[in-house]
Amino acid sequence: MKLPSHDAAARTPGDGGHRVHLPHFPAGPLRQVGRRLLLALLVLVLTVAIVYVDRAGYHDNADDQVDFLDSVYYSTVTLSTTGYGDIVPYSDSARLSNILLVTPLRVLFLIILVGTTLEVLAERTREQYRLNRWRSALRDHTVVVGFGTKGRSAVETLCATGLPKNRVVVVDPNHKVIEAANAEGFAGVVGDATRSDVLLRAEAQRARQFVIATQRDDTAVLVTLTARQLNRGANIVAAVREEENAPLLRQSGADAVITSASAAGRLLGMSVQSPTAGAVIEDLIQQGTGLDLVERTVVKAEVGKSVRDTEDLVVSVLRGHRLLAYDDPDASPLQAADRLITIVRAPMVQE
Repeated sequence: MKLPSHDAAARTPGDGGHRVHLPHFPAGPLRQVGRRLLLALLVLVLTVAIVYVDRAGYHDNADDQVDFLDSVYYSTVTLSTTGYGDIVPYSDSARLSNILLVTPLRVLFLIILVGTTLEVLAERTREQYRLNRWRSALRDHTVVVGFGTKGRSAVETLCATGLPKNRVVVVDPNHKVIEAANAEGFAGVVGDATRSDVLLRAEAQRARQFVIATQRDDTAVLVTLTARQLNRGANIVAAVREEENAPLLRQSGADAVITSASAAGRLLGMSVQSPTAGAVIEDLIQQGTGLDLVERTVVKAEVGKSVRDTEDLVVSVLRGHRLLAYDDPDASPLQAADRLITIVRAPMVQE
């Protein structure tokens, strides 16, 4: 039986459903109106020029003469399809220019006038094209469920390690949260991630990894079960508030479980005993500043050497499914298939 989700309750009927929201930065309404008026003015000016150049081929019922003001008048009533008939083209060249030039300009002028409706249709077409192209290109991406403090911090860390923003999809039931994610350059899906159709809109079946940072532990369990059902090979990392729920997350399919309350408590305790040590740990888990904690493969020159002979400061050695401490006798010599967890200097960020 499916447990009720607190996150699902945050979804409102007007939040856009389960649509995918791609980052988009539209022009302001005043700028759009100004651009449309400028185009209409350009069409009018061009039409006036065409009529004025061939003014001898037009007949005015009032005085038989067509001057500049008459050209503006004729162009205005022609483009607006009013057509009073007091000024008419009678020469072959004037009639031909009306057929080949003025008529297309009239159509263009009408398109500009009804541009609001056409722009909506065009925008929908462009958005659908962007969405289809996005879906076809999205592979091995990261799905982040929950974009609160934990989810946002996780995304910042991932991006600091080199993950492009276009390889991140945020899923959250709150429409405003997804808007905030879009403003930062991330694609988003509004909806309850415990539902498979919502995760499928995030292309979860083709994702490389999931970061589950929901507000409630029961929601995290349901999301993990759904994600694992859709994608058997993805790496799933989930956060829980209570330590006692961590085993349940692992049984649900999470590869790693972070207990946020316990982790924060341990960091608090360490900072009480040694504020400097707490600052060092904070620096290690904050990518891109000071020292970074990174995992890398063993390079060819390191194979057969001791852990202490590597250039980097090795904390642990991952050999298969075994995590060996740096001073474990089995950690040395290093093997080609090993992975090293090391402390390195963060790369310099160029201004």
